[in-house]
This record gives sequence, C-alpha cells and structure tokens, in this order.
Amino acid sequence: MMIYRRYKELNLDTAILGLGCSENNSNYFCTPKDANIIGWTGVDGIHFCFIHSFGEMVFTVSPMSTFGNYVHPVARDFTDFLRLLLACGDVSALEQVHRWNEAQFDTFLQDNPPTAEQRAVLDAIQEKLSLTPMDQPFAYIKDLQGKFDYSGIEYTKDCSEWMPAKPKIPEWKVWFGSFWDYHDQIEAGREISLNRQFVWYDEVWYIPAIYICSEGLVVDFCVQIPAEDIRSFMDKWNLSIENDGTGFTDEQQIQIDEENPLVININPEVILNGTVLSASHGCWVSWNPCFPEGNSPEAKSVVQHYSLGPAYGWAIQRAAFSWVNKHKTQVTTLSVTLTQEPVAMPGPHFRVSAPGEHIALAHPITGAQHTLTVVEYERQEMSHKYFANQNQEFPIHYIIMGYTLSPDLPDSVFTVTDCLHSDQPRQKNTNPNEALETGGIFCDGIIGGADGPTAIFIGTSNQGKLHTACSALHFEPADDVEWRTLFHEKTRENITLKLM
Repeated sequence: MMIYRRYKELNLDTAILGLGCSENNSNYFCTPKDANIIGWTGVDGIHFCFIHSFGEMVFTVSPMSTFGNYVHPVARDFTDFLRLLLACGDVSALEQVHRWNEAQFDTFLQDNPPTAEQRAVLDAIQEKLSLTPMDQPFAYIKDLQGKFDYSGIEYTKDCSEWMPAKPKIPEWKVWFGSFWDYHDQIEAGREISLNRQFVWYDEVWYIPAIYICSEGLVVDFCVQIPAEDIRSFMDKWNLSIENDGTGFTDEQQIQIDEENPLVININPEVILNGTVLSASHGCWVSWNPCFPEGNSPEAKSVVQHYSLGPAYGWAIQRAAFSWVNKHKTQVTTLSVTLTQEPVAMPGPHFRVSAPGEHIALAHPITGAQHTLTVVEYERQEMSHKYFANQNQEFPIHYIIMGYTLSPDLPDSVFTVTDCLHSDQPRQKNTNPNEALETGGIFCDGIIGGADGPTAIFIGTSNQGKLHTACSALHFEPADDVEWRTLFHEKTRENITLKLM
C-alpha cells in the first residue's frame, strides 16, 4: 500500500477527478464488508474502495445500479488504478466500463477529454509518483472483471436487509425431467460417473455422468467456452445485464443466435446395449463467467457438482431418453452420436408481383447459384372460422406465393418468409383495458410470416417441385411484400463416442 500512502501525502484536490472526500463517510447498503473507501464521485453515491479480503485490489461501488451489479473490480492494485486514471482522465469511464463495449468506451473518452484543471492534477500524479498511463485500459479492466469470482464479496448483516437474498443452490438430484424439476416422492436417478472429455471442431466437450431413472436414461453434455469468446460476442452486440438484447431485427437475431457461444444446437442419439433409445426431451442452462452474479442457481449447481472451472463459460444440455418398452435396463454398452442442428443463414431479399418472374439467389456461404421461379402469386383472405374469439377482430389478408427452385433444395434446407410480422388482433368492443387473448405470433403461426411455417411442399409443376410461402396477415390487403430467404446448413460432421 506504499503507493497509496504516497498518493495521500501529495494532498492533491482529486475531487475534480471523481475521487473526493465525503463528510458523511458512512457505507451504502451495497458497500462490501470491511471496505476502506478511498474516494467518492459525488454522484448517486458512487464510491471506490479497497476490500480487506482482496488486498490492494480497487473496486467501484454503484448503489444505483441493478441488483447483483453493484460492485466491480477496476484495478489489481492502486498503482494500476492511478495508471488507468491517467489514461482515462477521470473515474467516470472506470465506473461504467462493465456495461460498455470497446466502441462505447472509446467514444466516451473522445467526447469527454480532461479539462485543464483535471490535466494539472493528472500531470502532478504522473510526475510525483513516476507513473505512466495504462496501455489498453479497456482490455485491462474487462480481463480483470471477466476472471473475477464475485461470489467472494461479502456484505454486512445490515446490508442484507436491503439486498435481495441470493437464490439458494438446490441440492444435487437428477430426475427424468429438467434442471428445474424437484420431487419429494419420486426417487432420484442413480448417477454413473463417466468423466469423458473430447474435442469436437476445436470445442472441448465433457460428458461427466449419466443417470439411471425409472423412466429412462439422462445424459449431461457440457461444452467449455473461453471467457474471451463470450466477452467478444457480448461486446459485438452490446449485451449486458442491463441490455438484454431487445430491439434487434429478425436477421440480427438470427445472427446472434448463430454466434452465441453459450448455445448448444445438437441432437444426441444414444445407443444402449445395441438398441437406439427414443429421445424424450432436453433442456439447457449456461454459465457465463463474465457475469457470474447473473447465473441461475441451476447453472451454479451444475458447475459446482461437476467441478467445472468457473473461469470458463459452460453450455450445458441435459438430454433424456426413454427405456425400450418402458422397462429399466442394465447398462452394458453405451455410445452416443452428436448431430448438429442446421444453422439458419439469412440469404437475399426480393420482391415479386406476378407469376413468371425469376429471382437469382446465391447461397450466403458457398455462393452456389439458384433460380427461384414464381408459379403462383395471389392475394387471399383467411376464413373467420379459424378465429374463435368473437370480441376481437383479426387480420385476414395475406399473399400466397407458389414457387420452384432450380437446382431444388429440400424444405429443411431452404425457406422463404415475409420480412414483416402479422398485425396484432384488435378489440371489437370499446373497453381499452380488456386484455387481448391472442397476439400476432398466433397469426404468424397459422399462416406463416416472420415467425411461422412458410415453406410447404404442395405438389409438382412443369418446372419441378412446387413450394409455397405465405405472407404475414394484415387488416388491409398488402400491395407489396419483401421476402426473406433462409438457408439452413450443418457446419460440422457427426461424431460418435463409445461411453461404456
């Protein structure tokens, strides 16, 4: 703590940098236990401190932030803290960096350069303490916060009255259900430890155990993801606890789903004693080391039970398989085949207005050329018999398009959808407070559109197999439809593993 004492002896007016003193130096509800406060910004109770159990590490405390997001480390020691201050000009960027991506951080620094008064204080710190500004301050702080175990921060008993209780990690038991199933009267599955690790397309996979349940077999699959991959993904899309990713276009959401490193898109097949077991159901949880305080109790339970490294991200899938003839079977041999779900890749948009039109399409990955030919194109109305609620008015107008594709592709590989969503149903009565019983997703599900089924095999034509695509539903007939193409491709080969 020598550098901190030397800093204090300089007796500089650092309030202008956001490190002021406070006449009322009392703790806030979220100030950690045994904290030594070293400065206040003077705004929203934000302050910086050491925590006794973490030595010289410097933390920021933000009482106005969201639950679980009050306290963050910003420097490994006070020397680094001052070097970060020299690089950033004041503490504002250090306090907010946990919820920013690098572009936002850089923009803030560009828009808020140090004033002449701030510059004078910073120059004095640099000269008197022989320090240099921190290189790559954003990367430094993100690396520190990404590797930090937030569960080690303790709060006072008084603070617990103000802070929501931490969710209790459930006792480890596995039933023929999901991670969230808890039964008092049903016997839990018997665990058979496997500890099988393998690499599949540069990903480290882990099958820690299987469970013998009365209804069938349960298998847990865990994928290890480097924290930097998760951080890069979150920074690219500006995702955080405060920003849950709303406001994206459909195609951006497709890309986000494809790039999300914490999502497993596989279909596992289990062969027990030479017989394929029928897949019953599956569920997923994930562990994000970048925001460990935001992880679910179930994810924490899995990481804890299997001793998975909490500094890594983990995508965890639980798959359940029914016994043959519903009879519990002794496990003699066991193997599993993993098949990747096809990945959705947005293709070109197009507009057409009449049969006979041709659209040239290029596969977004391979560049392969296809020609879409419009065979049928007409406006239609959906019958009111599909809508049972008499108090609501539903959109009924849509456009149906029949088309062929050359060279042809299976419906599971190529689809066409409307870029727009269906109109929301509206009330017929005059009571504005009466809740809707059905939303736009219901309409999309019936006829297609942005969320519903749209590529359907309906027969053949002289040009080849005939497919149909239906637009979204609207209250008024649409004059024009912008269609979106989607290609669905597997990007990795299957893998088969012998487990027992």
